[in-house]
Amino acid sequence: MEIYDKARELADLLKQSPEYREYRALLDRIERNENDRTMLDAYRKLRFEVQSVCLSGGTPNEEKLEKLNKLGEVLQFNADISGYIAAEYRLNRIVSDVYRIIGEAADIDVNFLKE
Repeated sequence: MEIYDKARELADLLKQSPEYREYRALLDRIERNENDRTMLDAYRKLRFEVQSVCLSGGTPNEEKLEKLNKLGEVLQFNADISGYIAAEYRLNRIVSDVYRIIGEAADIDVNFLKE
C-alpha cells in the first residue's frame, strides 16, 4: 500500500537527518560506558515515575523530586549524557511535528501538541 511505502520513506529520511545521526552517535557512546548508561537509566526511570504520578493527577513525593533534580544537575556536567538528552529532545520534536502535520491533514484533534 502506497501510504506505508511513504511512511517507510519518511522513516529512512529521518534516519539520514543530522538530528538522528547525532542522537544515535551519542547513544552509542553512552552504551559503551557502563557508568553513563547506569546514570542515564536511573534518570529516565525517576523521570518516568514522576511523570506517571503527575499524569495520574497525583503529586510526586518530595524525596523523588529532589533525587530527580540532583541527578539532573549531575548529568548536566556529563557532555555525552547532556548532549544525548538535548539530541533526544530535538528528535522527538521532529517526530511530534510530523505527527501534528499528519493529524491536521486527517482532521485529527492534535491541539495538545501545540503547547
